[in-house]
Amino acid sequence: MRVRTVISAFALMTSALLVPGSAHAAPAASNAPTAPMANTASSLSASWTGPLSTSGRYVVDATGNRFKLIGGNWDGAQGHWTGSGSTTDPAQNHAGEVSYDVPLALDRAPIPQILSDFHSLGINTIRLPFADAMIHDTSTVPDAAVTANPQLRGLTPLQVYDAVVSALTNDGFAVILNNHTTSYRWCCGLDGNERWNSGQTTQQWESDWLFMVNRYKANKRVVGADLRNEVRRDTWDDPNWGWYDDHDEYAAFEDAGNQILAADPDMLIIMEGINWYGIPAAGFSHGRPMLTPVANLSNTLITSNKLVYSAHFYSYTGPNNSGAAAGSAGATSDPRYEDFTPDQLASVVNQEALFVTQVGQHFTAPVWVSEFGAAGRGSTDTKEQAWFDNFTNILVANDTDFAIWPLIGYTASDGSLQDNWALLSYDAAGHRTGITDPGDWRLSDWQKLTAPPAVTGPVPASVRWNMLDLDHADYDVSTAMLAQPDWSSGNRKGDCPDTERLMGLGRGSSRGLCTDNGEPAKSAASPASWTVVTNENYVTEGDWAPGYSKLQCPDNTFAVGYSVHNNAMEALLCAPVAKSLPTAGHTVWFNKGDNRPAGGGSTASDWAPGSYKGQCADNEYVAGVAYTYQWAEGGVPDALLCRPLI
Repeated sequence: MRVRTVISAFALMTSALLVPGSAHAAPAASNAPTAPMANTASSLSASWTGPLSTSGRYVVDATGNRFKLIGGNWDGAQGHWTGSGSTTDPAQNHAGEVSYDVPLALDRAPIPQILSDFHSLGINTIRLPFADAMIHDTSTVPDAAVTANPQLRGLTPLQVYDAVVSALTNDGFAVILNNHTTSYRWCCGLDGNERWNSGQTTQQWESDWLFMVNRYKANKRVVGADLRNEVRRDTWDDPNWGWYDDHDEYAAFEDAGNQILAADPDMLIIMEGINWYGIPAAGFSHGRPMLTPVANLSNTLITSNKLVYSAHFYSYTGPNNSGAAAGSAGATSDPRYEDFTPDQLASVVNQEALFVTQVGQHFTAPVWVSEFGAAGRGSTDTKEQAWFDNFTNILVANDTDFAIWPLIGYTASDGSLQDNWALLSYDAAGHRTGITDPGDWRLSDWQKLTAPPAVTGPVPASVRWNMLDLDHADYDVSTAMLAQPDWSSGNRKGDCPDTERLMGLGRGSSRGLCTDNGEPAKSAASPASWTVVTNENYVTEGDWAPGYSKLQCPDNTFAVGYSVHNNAMEALLCAPVAKSLPTAGHTVWFNKGDNRPAGGGSTASDWAPGSYKGQCADNEYVAGVAYTYQWAEGGVPDALLCRPLI
């Protein structure tokens, strides 16, 4: 959500807005078409089939065709009230726009007109924010909230949201549910909405998500769960990525994502990075890490082709700049995104977000820039305008999925735009002023964005690499094993998604690497019969690590999981395959340095920072792990037995 934030460093308060986007190289501007690539309800509906999933860095539809998220934010249901005075006083609402806690403009234009205007923009996806408060709100919206849509009178905010979702999906739009706020208060400062568990428990937040997912489960054009908007510091505490405490976004998002997929396996799980940490003042650590932690600690879900990462970018924020107005409390001298040259901007956007789209790594996934924007008609901010042009060039050059903020604003009685960031503005009589009308400088950039994607049509299936993180807790992402009793009681355990096998281990970090590369089919045997190996009973083809203790899978099985106590090896989990597997193999030692195959999968990334790593070749499987307690090595893995798949 876009807003300039004022922060009091002296009170040790911090705020943050907006998050990053995407880039690999500084792009050159492309020739734009003369108009956005408009669509109609029938053409959009016919152009794709839900549900959506991912293949490498791309989102694809149910037929395997690329579905680029070309979208915008229809906000309002998360609330516009700024926190003081009357909730229905325009002066106490963002941009003077009273949303009545439902999507904007339902008091000004009929839904079919609004959707027709969306079609004219050439978009296919709507990010639809909501507040947790909406789920529990039993009050009915005032008639003034739905003047132009009288069929919605007497409904609760949630029921109005239902009607909007139904109308959007009936018109062919993909809808992504976005948990924007806890309360109806406008985001994004010290407003009680800083984290998923600000003002509510994590359990309540997860319960709310399951309620929403189950509510729209039958509608396959409701395609995604955008878990939380712009996670940031509250008055006293920072969010973190991987500490496994109450402020750990990494663990909370993964747990929520897996619960959602258990309820509805068709949903995309969309995760933003950390939007802000620290105190924005000289002498205090602060910054906007966004997706940078994903490089070393990525998420693995029980369905591995459902993860999308997202980021937000606005001109007046920066990698270490909160976005506070110059001269106000909390403003720092750190550069803003608008201060960078095109090459510098492309580099920093890549570092904060778009590196995730690098193929063949444990973190590879689509990146959706789900918020960005700039003031349009009437703006005289030349730095912001230059930034917007440069940033949209980056999105085009990288063929990046996006959703602009916001789609809808209001036109005042004097004809002025109350929020000139909006692509569409409606006056009280329902008359529209839009980005395609004369006088909006952003039109040429919007035309570039809505031109046909660089990649269209069928997307080949992509090999997946995923990491397991046993550093602090169990990491069970096998649906099959989650349905079974604890297979290594008292130990931290991890298992690969059901479509993948174990390929590598870190020495002393408890990290693992999984893949589906060349994956042979598992046998039909029940997971209850999978083998848990705790001794050398299955070392039958010779001593492949003399002097070391060995855990070896039975023949014709491969390792799909492992357990540790502290960081010492305790057990291997081995799954049977439907065909015979070769038993000849070789030993991969990694007790004195990394030993990963040149050119193998995920070798350009570090999935176990600070630890030596061992990894089998892409056409092999892990058949065993060797370790020792001699020489003060503490039982950490020292070698892998790697065998060929064919």
